[in-house]
Amino acid sequence: MNCGVKNGSAALFLGVCLFLTGCSANKQGAIPAEDNDAVNIAVAWNNVRSYSFESTIAAANELDANITELPMLRSYDMEYDGDGMLIGAKDEHGILTPEAAKLVKTNTWQNSKAELVMQDIDAVIFPGGSDICPTLYYSEQPWHGIENDTDYCAERDVSDYILMSYCLEKDIPILAICRGMQMLSVVSGADIIQDIGQWYNTQGITYDDTHRDPEKKDFAAHSIDIVSDDSLIYSITGQRELTDCPSWHHQAVGDVSGTRLTVTARTISNGIEIIEAVERKDKTFCLGVQFHPEVAVRKVLDKTDNAADFMEYDTAMSFFRALESQCK
Repeated sequence: MNCGVKNGSAALFLGVCLFLTGCSANKQGAIPAEDNDAVNIAVAWNNVRSYSFESTIAAANELDANITELPMLRSYDMEYDGDGMLIGAKDEHGILTPEAAKLVKTNTWQNSKAELVMQDIDAVIFPGGSDICPTLYYSEQPWHGIENDTDYCAERDVSDYILMSYCLEKDIPILAICRGMQMLSVVSGADIIQDIGQWYNTQGITYDDTHRDPEKKDFAAHSIDIVSDDSLIYSITGQRELTDCPSWHHQAVGDVSGTRLTVTARTISNGIEIIEAVERKDKTFCLGVQFHPEVAVRKVLDKTDNAADFMEYDTAMSFFRALESQCK
């Protein structure tokens, strides 16, 4: 991982990082002075340059906005090594220890440089990625126990939790995609289904792999139902059904009761509902989608052979354009 520092030199190092990225070209670094009239949209830090992450950058670059990739946010409550890896805060599966997770949930963004990093940022996109440590859930859960789906990055979880809590408190517009939607839900107090297949099995139903190709070769495509006209997702798309949504997840948002989340889209698979979109109506613009509109955009841009198998470019881009319009 990059940008690893000890807490004592964090401010100096961050200043150097921001200066150096300011020297890079627009769309890959910090906001250039000559584009001050455009809105400033940030993409939350990721530990890997995954296909989904790169697709998020590609879709964001289609906007008339300044796009910047945020650095990893660190909690002052924890110790990091020179490579930015947490010290003494993870178990053998890479999951945050309950003690470390409790510190993150208790102090949120307050013990970090979130406020400095977010200066002049108008909106944030939280991209897809790895599973979230179950110790971070409002109601902590044990590890799901599936060895071939042990995909955690505790450093990213800490960074995203800090950033999400900051954006929610400051009412900064949010577009949260797949893992991003799950992090929005975790920070908002919702339950998470750690593995959809396992969850179906507990109810005596065989899962049909609607949401992820079991061979993990490409994104699955399926339809979702928008359940309310009085929702961001409906105002953005103008549709009650979205077809051919790119999908790649084995986890899902579970119970949202008692939270400020509103479920605004769903899929019915084998008679059971899977949540596909959530919103925070107490915020100006806060939308989470379980599917990957950025992937549909990139497949069109790259002219891939199966681009027509996924949602149309304009529908996919409408999510990013709505975020930009909100900032304007």
